[in-house]
Amino acid sequence: MIDAPTSLPRRHLLTRSAGALAAAGLATWTRGAIAQAAPAKPLPPYVSWKDPASVIVHSSTTIETKRGAFGTSVITPAEQLYIRNNLPAPDASIVADRDAWEVTVEGVKNPRKLSVRELKSMGIDTVAMVLQCSGNGRGFFPSKPSGTPWTVGAAGCVVWSGVPVRAVAEALGGVTAGMRYMTGTGGEKLPDGIDPRTIIVERSVPAAAMADALLAWEMNGAPISLAHGGPLRLIVPGYTGVNNIKYIKQLAFTAQESDANIMSHGYRVTPPGGKGDPSQPSVQEMTVKSWINSPSPDSGALKAGMAQIHGVAFGGLNAVKSVEVSLDGGKTWQAARFVGPDLGKYAWRQFVLQARLPAGNHVLASRATDTAGNVQPENRGENQSGYNNTSWADHAVKVSVA
Repeated sequence: MIDAPTSLPRRHLLTRSAGALAAAGLATWTRGAIAQAAPAKPLPPYVSWKDPASVIVHSSTTIETKRGAFGTSVITPAEQLYIRNNLPAPDASIVADRDAWEVTVEGVKNPRKLSVRELKSMGIDTVAMVLQCSGNGRGFFPSKPSGTPWTVGAAGCVVWSGVPVRAVAEALGGVTAGMRYMTGTGGEKLPDGIDPRTIIVERSVPAAAMADALLAWEMNGAPISLAHGGPLRLIVPGYTGVNNIKYIKQLAFTAQESDANIMSHGYRVTPPGGKGDPSQPSVQEMTVKSWINSPSPDSGALKAGMAQIHGVAFGGLNAVKSVEVSLDGGKTWQAARFVGPDLGKYAWRQFVLQARLPAGNHVLASRATDTAGNVQPENRGENQSGYNNTSWADHAVKVSVA
């Protein structure tokens, strides 16, 4: 039986169901709207505890949070959080005795295998961060890249708790000189008869990322569910989801990047029409981004008058500094204000602009700026796989007011 996360106090959810693909704003692609018209798919058994009213089931391994389900409470509840798995989850038996799960640590002076029980004695820290799939926003690309047509819902803001990677490395004598990368390897069961390097989930990030990285066993105050990488997950704040390795079985400090296909050729920012290779940028750090969650085209009938225009903004490796909102598709901008707690530079901030919307059609957009001065761009960066879409124009929403 797949474990469900420990029950948490349910946060307020918007009761208005917003289709994740109908809110494409300035984009003209309509495949998402067609997908929304199809009958809803049931939740797969391993995530049967998810809230079906809050998610869109694309497939058994890809589940998206509806735009209108994010609400205004900063933290994304586990039952709403998106799912993206590159391989089927391991057998549920691995969470029967969570503390017995072991991870091998290499590239340190005293390499060894450590159980979760041992890790819990080595230190503890907590981080709130945006977890976002590299393809979030792919559904807005007019080129229709292959892969799940996510719009905004392959993301969430969650709280992780575990032992700092730097504490583990220090306890094992420190990282060996010359190791430029931190490489995590997942513990999924690999199919027989296939070269493991072609399918294994193994990713490398710069070794400096260990400064805030965790080996985490808890998410949002509960043991990490099997669906989200329990019993142990490598958490790398500020980096896209694929770099946050589920079911981590090996953590290695290495001189070179992994040669696994998912690293060497997969998740590369490839020019349109091209194929991924090691010379192209790897999908790693996130950059400044925002979007409006409400109102949206699926908010129901809107009447002229005052409206609370709200959404989320984050800066990736930097904190988000400010957000502007446009009521006219980017012709003019007004400063929004942040609401709710600041949970640190890796978390997203909720923003709101109170504005009067007269009768007619409106294009609502948001544009964020991070603490380093980077401004969310108007246009997407075109690439073969639809990665890293931060375009404020793509994420804008069209609403009609009576």
